[in-house]
Amino acid sequence: MTFRLTCPVCGKRDVYEFTYGGPERGPRPADDVPAEAHLRWSQFRMNRPGPREEWWYHGAGCGVWFSTRRNSTTNREEPR
Repeated sequence: MTFRLTCPVCGKRDVYEFTYGGPERGPRPADDVPAEAHLRWSQFRMNRPGPREEWWYHGAGCGVWFSTRRNSTTNREEPR
């Protein structure tokens, strides 16, 4: 399945120009929390269907990392 992403520099492009960087995870836990919290933050990612914020790298274009909101069930970008 193919879809298009909107690069903030180059505009709409085919997904094959990009590399998936994973979902946005939120801020890193503080240093004084248990090690288990750090492990969960760094290793466990929820793969729920629906809209989510994701990181993408435009390697075949301008070389910029950017965040976008995409619905993983429809593969369409959504407004923030």
